Amino acid sequence: MAASSGVGAAADRGDSECILEPLSLPESPCGVAAVEESPSVPCIFCEEYFPQAEQDQLLKHMIIEHKLVIADVKLVADFRRYILYWKKRFTEQPITDFCSVIRTNSEAPVEEQDNYFLLCDVLPEDRLLREQLQQKRLREILEQQQRERDDTSFHSICMFCDKEFTGNRSVLFNHMARDHAFNVGLPDNIVNCNEFLAALQKKLDNLQCLYCEKTFRDKNTLKDHMRKKQHRRINAKNTEYDRFYIINYLEFGKSWEEVQSEDDRELLDNLEEDWSDWEEHPVCAVCLFCEKQADTTEKLCFHMKEAHGFDLLKIKAEHGLKFYQQVKLVNFIRREIHQCRCYNCKEMFQSKTELISHMEVTKHITFLPTRSTWDQPQYYFPTYENDTLLCTLSDSEDELTAKDQSEDVPIISEDISDLEALRQSSVLNQLLREENNN
Repeated sequence: MAASSGVGAAADRGDSECILEPLSLPESPCGVAAVEESPSVPCIFCEEYFPQAEQDQLLKHMIIEHKLVIADVKLVADFRRYILYWKKRFTEQPITDFCSVIRTNSEAPVEEQDNYFLLCDVLPEDRLLREQLQQKRLREILEQQQRERDDTSFHSICMFCDKEFTGNRSVLFNHMARDHAFNVGLPDNIVNCNEFLAALQKKLDNLQCLYCEKTFRDKNTLKDHMRKKQHRRINAKNTEYDRFYIINYLEFGKSWEEVQSEDDRELLDNLEEDWSDWEEHPVCAVCLFCEKQADTTEKLCFHMKEAHGFDLLKIKAEHGLKFYQQVKLVNFIRREIHQCRCYNCKEMFQSKTELISHMEVTKHITFLPTRSTWDQPQYYFPTYENDTLLCTLSDSEDELTAKDQSEDVPIISEDISDLEALRQSSVLNQLLREENNN
């Protein structure tokens, strides 16, 4: 079909030149709460309503009855608000103003031909709507996660030994990882914690293995099975758990399973295994302004200072840059250099060589633009997927003050920090503050 190439092109978008302005989404007079209280989703064209859990039935209805196909529905963060938006827009303008027309049976007689309408993010308005819905969803889930992280009234019972835990949720998760070898990743990767624990407990109450999801005749049989088969973990293929991992809201296409595999606290099957022959291969980071590579941050920073007059360590100290601020600065500079644009005067050049020459001669390479230019949420995401420099960034050593820890307590980076200071400098707080200021 002719429209298929357009859909494929939508998946390969270039970098946006700026942060797009938010849309005004259709909401009831009572606001978000009223929208969320209603579980039904209307058809875009008629008065049919479908339960939100039956999204596929609504999509099927619109294809069969109204010839409308919505591309990449799984990437729509809030399906109901998306449908409400287009239901209103389709009453204001003809559908052909928004959708590509796909003609089937084009070689058949006219009476046997059908026109289908494809709604996808090739349309700038649709792309902007999807981005706005994703940002709104992210804000809501970050607020929920922050509430759970700060909550000291948490109360739950271990699903394996019936031991009672109160205080912070991390206490229970650490206990299950340490005493029962049941590891679901770092507590701070989890959101909607109570729902998560309830879903796991329900499976165990139904005598169902958490990993293979087979059902057993009694609790003891289930317990022996999970221990012998090493099934004290979650089924990686069960998308039911996706909503409980924050990464699924931050980055489409990256599953919670990948988060778990990245967890530094993953329990080893054989604790006595000899790692003495481990050889660590040096990781090379690339200069921000040329192709020079170095196997340590110190060497790379020295090169950028001597060769280009850009002193990253000095900038970090003078501006008091925390880890995530350094990440945003690096990603900002990478993007500007990639687009052959001077990040101070915004002048464009035909080549990277001309750009760097200009920046060095004018000293534009030495000084940063105003903080508001680069200290933005969009620069949390890397310009280059394999940017090793991002992995070598760190806070200053004097910014983290370690506290004494008992040897039998699993160590998490946030456990060994000043928790109050961490809460104040958390990237989640920063995101929320920036959103409230907009």
